[in-house]
Amino acid sequence: MNTIDLLDSHMAYIDAGQGETTVVLLHGNPTSSHIWRHVIPRLTGSARVIAPDLIGMGESGKPDIDYSYAEHAAYLEAFLDALGVANPVLVGYDWGGSLALDWAARHPGQARGVVLMETFLRPMTWAEFPAGAVEFFRTLRTPGAGERMALEENWFIENAIRATNGGIADADMAVYRKPYPDPASRKPLLAWPRQIPLGEAGGPFEPAEVTARFEDYVRWMVSTPEVPKLLLTASPYGLGSPAMVEWAKTRVAGLTVSSIGEEVGHHAPEDAPEAIAEAVLGLLSRLA
Repeated sequence: MNTIDLLDSHMAYIDAGQGETTVVLLHGNPTSSHIWRHVIPRLTGSARVIAPDLIGMGESGKPDIDYSYAEHAAYLEAFLDALGVANPVLVGYDWGGSLALDWAARHPGQARGVVLMETFLRPMTWAEFPAGAVEFFRTLRTPGAGERMALEENWFIENAIRATNGGIADADMAVYRKPYPDPASRKPLLAWPRQIPLGEAGGPFEPAEVTARFEDYVRWMVSTPEVPKLLLTASPYGLGSPAMVEWAKTRVAGLTVSSIGEEVGHHAPEDAPEAIAEAVLGLLSRLA
């Protein structure tokens, strides 16, 4: 791992391979760049590959911030600027996919392509959220109960990861567990579920400030046919439900939808690294 000082902290990252294109791999909650360990070697012969640990996660620093969506985006922007990354292909799942879209929307003309899986394509109603997760996420967004669940019980590490990706080895779980030894260190893990723009049908989505950023990148997605966008689907699905995929097919410009297989959990790079790498390589070939 490399480290680089940014703002009032530092970020850790993998930087491997070389090529005319830079591929940036962005992880989700509660993982780290470790989740790309089987994807990276398959890409380094064709591109420079950068995989950061988002601020407060993995081996990156834990500054005294709220870990809001805007703060995560600011650290990611500072990170890419510091490394001189220009015209990247952005690949992300979960919050990594959302941050990729946010960066692309705020840097028009710079993203060469976007590859997404199991991510937040737009604000969602609770009815659209994965049914099996609704009760847990309502609890996580409840003051007091969320702190007990995410900070004290370390639910994301001890329960959530293997709930959707049961084949993760103990050694890899140890890597994911290491950055969060006590409740204070788990602050980023609780902040993330409270940032998802959710609401009842016909009502406002909360939080409003994140809803606005999601709506901005929705506008970017529908108005940039020149930027190839690849949406990878899997089964059983979570955030990539058939209804959400259909929404994307009818609205997102320059979109291709491709399956990465059956029995792939939410943390898709754990279960389907070969298929994900092949999809990214296919996009790189199209760009070439």
